[in-house]
Amino acid sequence: MVQFELKDPRLGFVTITGVDVTADVQFARIYYTVVGDDEARRNSTRALEKSIGFIRRQLGRRLHMRTIPEIAFKYDESLDRGNRIEELLRSLHEEEADDQGHR
Repeated sequence: MVQFELKDPRLGFVTITGVDVTADVQFARIYYTVVGDDEARRNSTRALEKSIGFIRRQLGRRLHMRTIPEIAFKYDESLDRGNRIEELLRSLHEEEADDQGHR
């Protein structure tokens, strides 16, 4: 739905990484990432937040459930943290290699 049906030009390349739904199906938190810089992330966040009503209506039509959960989008920072850790480890390995090369 996000990829093919949302027409907001602010929406960048968004990937849904997970969804947590409460046991009573009253609330759903949708985790996402965005390819691009901080501006692309901000624009995509605004577009997703604006689309919540549309998404809930579509879910109601498709899922035929008595209750459609309230939706909140949350940027998934785990990929950013993982990339940062990988970058730090790579830097450490390069420093170790340089130190061993000078001995």
